[in-house]
Amino acid sequence: MTKNKGEITRFMERYYLHFNAASVVDAAKAYEEQLDKGAKMLVSLAGAMSTAEIGKIFGEIIRKDKVQIVSCTGANLEEDIMNLVAHSHYKRVPNYRDLTPQDEWELLEKGLNRVTDTCIPEEEAFRRIQEHIVKIWKDAEAAGERYFPHEYMYKLLLSGVLEEHYEIDVKDSWMYAAAKKNLPIVCPGWEDSTMGNIFASYVLKGELKASTVKSGIEYMTFLADWYTDNSENGIGFFQIGGGIAGDFPICVVPMLYQDMERTDTPFWSYFCQISDSTTSYGSYSGAVPNEKITWGKLDLDTPKFIIESDATIVAPLIFAYLLDM
Repeated sequence: MTKNKGEITRFMERYYLHFNAASVVDAAKAYEEQLDKGAKMLVSLAGAMSTAEIGKIFGEIIRKDKVQIVSCTGANLEEDIMNLVAHSHYKRVPNYRDLTPQDEWELLEKGLNRVTDTCIPEEEAFRRIQEHIVKIWKDAEAAGERYFPHEYMYKLLLSGVLEEHYEIDVKDSWMYAAAKKNLPIVCPGWEDSTMGNIFASYVLKGELKASTVKSGIEYMTFLADWYTDNSENGIGFFQIGGGIAGDFPICVVPMLYQDMERTDTPFWSYFCQISDSTTSYGSYSGAVPNEKITWGKLDLDTPKFIIESDATIVAPLIFAYLLDM
C-alpha cells in the first residue's frame, strides 16, 4: 500500500482489487505516473458532470495542476456557472424514474429543466447569466473582437458582475478555477448548449454576427497548435463519458499525423475512459481502446483503461487519489 496517502486512497488500495474496482486504481496510478514523468493531461467532460457538482473536486484538480487542458460540452461549460449563481433554487427529484408526462409538464411550467434527478431553475440560472453574457458578446463585436465560447465565460467570471449572486464557495466551481488559471479549453458543439441557443437567437434577430463567437474548426486548429507545442513528454487523455467532448479532441492526433503529414506527432500517451456504453451499432463511446489504434490515436503500448461504471461515482475517486485524499 502506498505510504503518505490519504484515507480515500488507502481505502481504494485495500479494497479495490478486482474487476472495475481494480481498473479504477490502475487508471489512477497510471494517471499519476504520467504527471510524474512530465506529461500533460487532457480531461474531457461529457454528460452533466457540472450539474453533478464535479466542480467540488475538479476545481482542486485544476488548482493543483493535475490537468492542463479540458474538453467539455457547452452544457458543462455553462452549468457549472449556473450552479454557482443559482444553487439554492435547484430542485432535486429523487423519484425521477416515477415521473409521469404530466409531472414533467408541471416542472416545465415552473421553469425547472430536469437533468436526471436535478432540476435547473430557468430564471435564476439561464436568464441570470444571459443578462450579462449578451453584453459581453455585444461589446466584443463592437470592438471588432472575436473569442471562443469558454473565453467569453472567463470574461464573465473574471469581470465580477456575478459575484453578488454566488450561492456556493467559488472553490467548488471548476470554471472559476479554470478562469483564474486561464486554462485552455476546447468546447466542441457549443451551439447546442443553452447559451449557444441564446447566441443563435440574437444572430437570427440581427443583433449579433455568428462570427463573433469562434467556431469549432477554430477550436480544432487551436488544439492542433496546443498539442504540437505541449507533447514533448506526452499528453494523456482522461475521458469522462462519451460523446463529442471525447470524440473531438482525440482526433487531433490522426489529423496532425495523417492529414498534416506530421509523422513525428506522438500518439496520446495514456488513455482512460469512464463509461457504461456498450459496444454495439458502431458506438464510438462504447468502443474498446484498441479500436483507437486502428485510427492512429493510440500506440501499441499506450496505457489503456476502460472503467465500466457511473462517472459520478468513479471520477471523484480517481481525483481524490490524485490529490492524496
